[in-house]
Amino acid sequence: MVGLSRASEGRAEHRAGTLPIMAKRASILETQGMKKPSITRVRVAVRLRPYMDKGEDKVCVRGLDSQSLEIINWRNQMETMQYQFDAFYGEAATQRELYTGSVYPILPHLLIGQNASVFAYGPTGAGKTHTMLGDPNQPGVIPRAVRDLLQMTRAATEENWTYAISMSYVEIYQEKVMDLLEPKNKDLPIREDKDHKILIPGVTQKTLNSFSDFDEFFIPASQNRTVACTKLNDRSSRSHAVLLIKVQKTQQVPPFRMLTGKLYLIDLAGSEDNRRTGNQGIRLKESGAINSSLFTLSKVVDALNQGLPRIPYRDSKLTRLLQDSLGGSAHSVMIANIAPEHKYYFDTLTALNFAAKSKQIINKPFSQETIQASVQATFKRPREDVDITAPHHKLKRTKMDSIDESPNSSKECIKKNKLNLASLDPAVVERLLKLDKILTEKGKIETQLLSTPKRERMALLRKWEESQMEIERLKEKQKELEDKATAAEARLEKSTSSDLELSDCSVSESMFRAPLRTRATSTAKAKKVLRVLPLQGEHSSANPGELTAGKQEELEQSGVNNQSNIQEETIPVVKKTKRKTPAGQENEPSWEVSMRSDILQSGREKILHLLNTGSIKELKSLQKIGDKKAKLIVGWRELKGPFKKVEELSDMEGMSVKLVCSFLKANILSIGAS
Repeated sequence: MVGLSRASEGRAEHRAGTLPIMAKRASILETQGMKKPSITRVRVAVRLRPYMDKGEDKVCVRGLDSQSLEIINWRNQMETMQYQFDAFYGEAATQRELYTGSVYPILPHLLIGQNASVFAYGPTGAGKTHTMLGDPNQPGVIPRAVRDLLQMTRAATEENWTYAISMSYVEIYQEKVMDLLEPKNKDLPIREDKDHKILIPGVTQKTLNSFSDFDEFFIPASQNRTVACTKLNDRSSRSHAVLLIKVQKTQQVPPFRMLTGKLYLIDLAGSEDNRRTGNQGIRLKESGAINSSLFTLSKVVDALNQGLPRIPYRDSKLTRLLQDSLGGSAHSVMIANIAPEHKYYFDTLTALNFAAKSKQIINKPFSQETIQASVQATFKRPREDVDITAPHHKLKRTKMDSIDESPNSSKECIKKNKLNLASLDPAVVERLLKLDKILTEKGKIETQLLSTPKRERMALLRKWEESQMEIERLKEKQKELEDKATAAEARLEKSTSSDLELSDCSVSESMFRAPLRTRATSTAKAKKVLRVLPLQGEHSSANPGELTAGKQEELEQSGVNNQSNIQEETIPVVKKTKRKTPAGQENEPSWEVSMRSDILQSGREKILHLLNTGSIKELKSLQKIGDKKAKLIVGWRELKGPFKKVEELSDMEGMSVKLVCSFLKANILSIGAS
């Protein structure tokens, strides 16, 4: 081992994040009367397993004193990294020294209703199970803690108090909680009660009166735990084992207080590198479940250290059970087991870093106390205001009398507490009166619901408020519809009075409906609208029915104009002529449309003028003319001069006579009428 320089020591301590935190803890036993939760941190002890490699593998870690150790820096073999914890136990440390120095001090807290937990962490083959269980010659943490708890309860000298100790033993195998005391109970749930206490419904509990009872239950249950052989360990734990010891302290006299303390003794399965353990098949699946739960445990520790709002306790069954131990209400002790061999270097480094982070977690233990309700005798209060010598039937007061007197008494109280509104601000008085009205209406409803359960009463009140809001919306909608109906009736009367001025000989019933359907209330600028009407002239004598139709249409149009503010001009553009119907074609239309010659000529002239003088943008406004044809027209004018007639468009490339005809039909009406 090579010592660190000052700079390298500073960098190592900064990387490890293990600056000593000397948090002075107040003794809970000295302040039993105080119910305020104390603040403690997780105490971390590191135990170094003895060197067991028969080869010539180098040692990668060694202890410096009772609280610190150093490990080789893998980035630079000439440097070491130092870690400092609450306690360090070297290769020569015994089970008794570890238990006495780190575990025993937290046991008295159980007698005052507080929780405690001890869990062993480290890579596979580092000695976690030996630390927790031990052997007959060197008992581990679990048998020593149970024996001392039994002795503490027997030695308690408090009067009128009794103690009861029970145990439960479960394992978490592939994210399933198994009952080791009763192997039939598999995949038990983990729940949280109303007081946010973690519990396992349906788990078997055994009462312990002596240490022999513990041996009777614990030894067979330990044989039910899942273990297997790997390349690194002959009896490798394939699950996390959790032993729960519950201590109940009950008071035999009023107020019958009960204090409940729980001790969690947890033997975690070790993290495994499947390349070195040689796991296959079911062993590989078990290893994946173990590493996943330990990764979630590291996420919980990181979230607690960073002060995140969400701690992922529920991501794993293991962290769910450790919720009280990490950042909860328990006095927690973590025993990190490490191996000195160089082949375990990265596993040891990971365990030390995790232990350094866990040391910074803050817990807030408090006493779990409940008080049983005692039955008290009820006594009648003597009536001082009633004459004792009065007859017995006069002393009885009916229920109606008490009801009649209660309003009078309440009225007297109201008169005494009545405000002088005259001395207040008028705005304040108005607000007080509105508030009084609201409270009065709500009180009438609540008095009818006093005998109803709270949940149903709240639901009924919510339903009543929603109905009141719905009624208000319906009233507003009804008022809006009434206003619209009134306005519609006024417009109908106005249109009816204007239509009655027309002649009855040429107006039909449908004419009175037309203005209502085409009524416009816009105040926009008057515009010209193109109307197609039959000619009235040379063909009027030949088709007398056309006059009536045209007249009726003009009459309808005038009715529309009377109801709207739009001024329209009708321009006769086409005329209808009757054609002869050949035999066998009586059902075909007998009307044909032909253009007026003056409109046609005017449209041609305007189109021709636009073709000769218009820009590309103006040409594109014509129907059937796009950007390409507009550019062709402008180029034609520059080469061959202006067009003499519209039909010359057919001489251009891409324009045929048929296209010119469709161009004229599409533009003649709009251009001629504009």
